[in-house]
Amino acid sequence: MKSKLQTAIENLFSDDNKLDIRNIRYLPRWAVLFIDTVLVTFSLFLTYYLLKDLHIVPLKTLRVSQQIGLLVGVSFVFLLLFKTYAGLIRHSSYMDALKLFFASVSTFLTLLIVNLVSLTIVGQKIFITTGLIVFLFISFSALFIFRLAVKQLYEYFKVAQREEELIKAVIVGVDDGAISIAAALDIEHPQRFLIQGFTSVRQNKSLRILGKPVLEMNAPISTLVRKLDAQAIIFSGNTLNAEERYALVKDCLENDIKVYNSPLVINWSENTTVTDQLKSLQIEDLLNREPIVLNARNKAIQISNKNILVTGGAGSIGSEIVRQVATFNPKRLIILDQAESPLHALQIELKDKFPDLKISFVICDVVNKKRLRVLFNAYKIDVIYHAAAYKHVPLMEDNPSEAIQTNILGTKLMADLATEFGVGHFVMVSTDKAVNPSNVMGASKRAAEMYVQSLFFEQKELVADNRKITKFITTRFGNVLGSNGSVVPLFKKQIEAGGPVTITHPDIIRYFMTIPEACQLVLEAGSMGKGGEIFIFDMGEPVKIMDLAEKMIKLAGYTPNEDIHIKITGLRPGEKLYEELLSDKSKTLPTHHDKIMISEDETKEYHLVNESIKEIVLAAKENMNNKTVAKLKQLIPEFKSNNSEFEILDIQVEKQK
Repeated sequence: MKSKLQTAIENLFSDDNKLDIRNIRYLPRWAVLFIDTVLVTFSLFLTYYLLKDLHIVPLKTLRVSQQIGLLVGVSFVFLLLFKTYAGLIRHSSYMDALKLFFASVSTFLTLLIVNLVSLTIVGQKIFITTGLIVFLFISFSALFIFRLAVKQLYEYFKVAQREEELIKAVIVGVDDGAISIAAALDIEHPQRFLIQGFTSVRQNKSLRILGKPVLEMNAPISTLVRKLDAQAIIFSGNTLNAEERYALVKDCLENDIKVYNSPLVINWSENTTVTDQLKSLQIEDLLNREPIVLNARNKAIQISNKNILVTGGAGSIGSEIVRQVATFNPKRLIILDQAESPLHALQIELKDKFPDLKISFVICDVVNKKRLRVLFNAYKIDVIYHAAAYKHVPLMEDNPSEAIQTNILGTKLMADLATEFGVGHFVMVSTDKAVNPSNVMGASKRAAEMYVQSLFFEQKELVADNRKITKFITTRFGNVLGSNGSVVPLFKKQIEAGGPVTITHPDIIRYFMTIPEACQLVLEAGSMGKGGEIFIFDMGEPVKIMDLAEKMIKLAGYTPNEDIHIKITGLRPGEKLYEELLSDKSKTLPTHHDKIMISEDETKEYHLVNESIKEIVLAAKENMNNKTVAKLKQLIPEFKSNNSEFEILDIQVEKQK
């Protein structure tokens, strides 16, 4: 059995009671001032003994005790005046050194003046001028070295007693933002990053910043990182364009170098630590193109002081449209969705961010015509953003009747009510899967596109005044990173679970854009549209899903097919290897923005489209899947099923030919 004394001694020297100088947050100001005064007094005695060795003795005008009191008193006054005690000693900077210098020089000059006054009055100086000069040098040095010693001691303990290994990193760039990030990471407690140096596109031989080397980017970034004995890089703000950033990231991923992003310093959150501001590079950052940025003026004219309805407003696309619309101060924002919980979460968010904005939250299915009519009667709606849709290809292939009712009938009901109630603009969110569709989901969206387009031109023929008709505008884009059910969140979950990451085909490619980009393009297209157009967006080069998976695995710090395996599962029902933004018969027209084009698709007469859709919807309501899809194929001849049970319908059509 251990004695009480042994137990007490073990507890005293346990890890829990171990001295950690990092936990001494700061010395009280009075303590710093007291230490400074002691150092000044010490400097005075050191000066006395140095002069004594040179056989220089104090003058007898005042007693030694009076001289000491006067010297220390004057020094104390100037330490107070220049507030040398105010800063945190462990974070002392050149400004603190400057304050000490001014306090010491002011003390020296004041004592010189005292000497002159004494010489004038009594004919003898109080202090030896040589002694004052020596005292100036020694006192300033003592005060400065004390701060330097505390700072170095703190750094030593910070490194020696850290609980986890520091990440050695290189800052990309040498602008003010890069230097601020390096300085902030260097003084943060607890420290996570150890900055090894900087890289610059300019030649900077022998240049050092914050005592750290600056290397010219005349070699691959991986070479420079290894040269500085680091294992990560940190992007500071917007120091590089998309192409340069993409090249650097690609090199890092190929060489197992971690990549972190830091926002501009002015955008840092006050409630978050410096380290938490740094985020591992997101896959969104790897789109090999510049982010699309649009002018807000056109959207403001379209939205400000208007009643705006967003259908599917609780979804990933719809909710971002809502957020962007809210910033343009609409008269009223009406958000419609059938999903209760996501709509409730959005309600809480918007009431917090936009407390003064009039917002109505409506639980409703877009196929509920009576409920929709009540809504249109209640509000004079000016603009509709129609984002409500079923979008998951394999699910819709198994449930074609639901896809037809929501995507086609829902759009038809909304469009018909929009014309009846004189809505100014109707913007429909479509998909690249509507082009040469290979699945029910894509075909249902193409049918919806055809209906709103034909309805617009039908209005133009019936109404003489073009200003009184509803302008139907369609926006078509590819996969949206981070949207509900998209591949990126799926891959993230699979990586977090340890794999495998599942891909349907090694050669499958897709176009990608971010949610904010997609939604601002929707708003821009709505503001520039005259009616009847299908707007398509420049999304850069398509991304190979296999490359996407490998990069995401590397970004997570793993090695593909070693730490995390990639599994090929085969194409899903209705899925094809690549998506298109234009059909073979379509042409494009430019707009005022080089990222937005107009697709000139073949337009059918309204009565033909309307009658065909009625038949498709009727078959869907009767849950006659084959009949429903067959009639959908009659409306859209280019609809060829792929890897689906409905391929037999294409075979039957070919035989009939």
